[in-house]
Amino acid sequence: MSHLQLDPTQIDRARASAQRIARAVFDDMSRFTTTTVERATVRLLGVDGVDENGVPLPNRLVEHLQGQGLLQHGAATVLAAAMQAQGTTAQQVADAVAAGTLVLQKPVNEEAARAAANALAQTRCEQIATQRCHRDTQIQTLGEGKAPWLYLIVATGNIYEDVAQARAAAEQGADIIAVIRSTGQSLLDYVPYGATTEGFGGTYATQENFRLMRAALDEVGTKVGRYIRLTNYCSGLCMPEIAAMGAMERLDMMLNDSMYGIIFRDINMQRTFIDQFFSRMVNAYAGIIINTGEDNYLTTADAYEAAHTVLASQLINEQFAHLSGLEPEQMGLGHAFEINPDLENGFLWEIAHAQLVRQVFPDACLKYMPPTKHMTGNIFKGHIQDALFNMVSTLTQQNIHLLGMMTEAIHTPFIQDRFLAIQNAKYVFGTMRDLHSEIEFKSGGKIELRAQEVLAQTEKILAEIEAMGLPAAIGKGTFAEISRTPTGGKGLDGVIAKSADYYNPFPQLMLNGGN
Repeated sequence: MSHLQLDPTQIDRARASAQRIARAVFDDMSRFTTTTVERATVRLLGVDGVDENGVPLPNRLVEHLQGQGLLQHGAATVLAAAMQAQGTTAQQVADAVAAGTLVLQKPVNEEAARAAANALAQTRCEQIATQRCHRDTQIQTLGEGKAPWLYLIVATGNIYEDVAQARAAAEQGADIIAVIRSTGQSLLDYVPYGATTEGFGGTYATQENFRLMRAALDEVGTKVGRYIRLTNYCSGLCMPEIAAMGAMERLDMMLNDSMYGIIFRDINMQRTFIDQFFSRMVNAYAGIIINTGEDNYLTTADAYEAAHTVLASQLINEQFAHLSGLEPEQMGLGHAFEINPDLENGFLWEIAHAQLVRQVFPDACLKYMPPTKHMTGNIFKGHIQDALFNMVSTLTQQNIHLLGMMTEAIHTPFIQDRFLAIQNAKYVFGTMRDLHSEIEFKSGGKIELRAQEVLAQTEKILAEIEAMGLPAAIGKGTFAEISRTPTGGKGLDGVIAKSADYYNPFPQLMLNGGN
């Protein structure tokens, strides 16, 4: 592939700044757990279901622990000790707590409780590893689509309708199905239960919905002779829980950003930084590819002027991902084709930005997003904009390609809209398959100079963020021109300082490959 002339030492300096930025946040937040980390932990240990009022039992159990002043020690040991004392399962302990017939207490024998919790966690890790192996076997047996993988969304609100549309999309050529989550679910501090048939703007993310869609895509994948990947949203106030459910049900990708919830959903930054580490750790262990959300910055900031904030955020997201155990091929770092189409030479700048990202992250599984901000409802112009986006994607060798819809800004895509989007992308990808290896970028040309300019701006802003700290930088509105504060936002009441004897078995097991 033709390369732009970029200064490798400049990239190294920018990456080193991002590493120190992420490490400072990680070290500061390591002193805390959250209610949803503990809910994810008890889910992984076997707690599921709802009480007679429809309240999820993981919530009931963790609220009980918090009320008893036990949560700072970690839910795992308290739950394991109760299982030993009662001679019951984790589910039965949760049922008894919800019924008011059992009051949990701090373990009398902490060592025995830790050993029991560790054994339960080891069993769950083995089950998740088995799911990961099954995915690998399916890909090896069925094969997979050529990159860029075609990524399509379904968003009916009804999981059964989503399944029907997902099957059709896979048969038309989609490689990845993303089930858009119901509007506002990221702000719910609980995970809905069971199969759902009503949602606004999308379908609720539940474990049963994950199971139903995974089964459907396995079936259609066998039919079309191609493994079909499943994506959902691992973000919001229940980020770790959704990661746990996705790991158990063999999702393949998760929208999982380190800062998106802070910036775009006004979720407390402490809560988000703690939750993103645990959720990404689970995703890493399960072999799930994360998708970050830098493309969203360009919906509120100008895509040309703010290009360096995208690259800076990607570098920070990369370093947070490393801390959670994610490998580069699991990092779906996000960016977007969002420059105003009226800007002269805008197509050149789009190539410069996409190629810059490709070279800075040569091993990452990059996710490229289509034009949305400047789609007007003119379907003919929109189809051309999407074709140009498709050209940049194949030229710069992106990995995950979210298909643009000519009806963007009009309505949720119909099946025929998706069909035309697939045909557009397949035509461009096919007719330009090897274009990337047949052309060279002009040395000192407009594209190369633009990429060098953005890289220099990125290095500068990362040095500034490092000097002030990431929380202060977010407070200044560095990303997406939106400002948030460390004590503001939703969910701060769910941040719990760990006691000296806090214990959770999963970080040790998952970050060390289950050993």
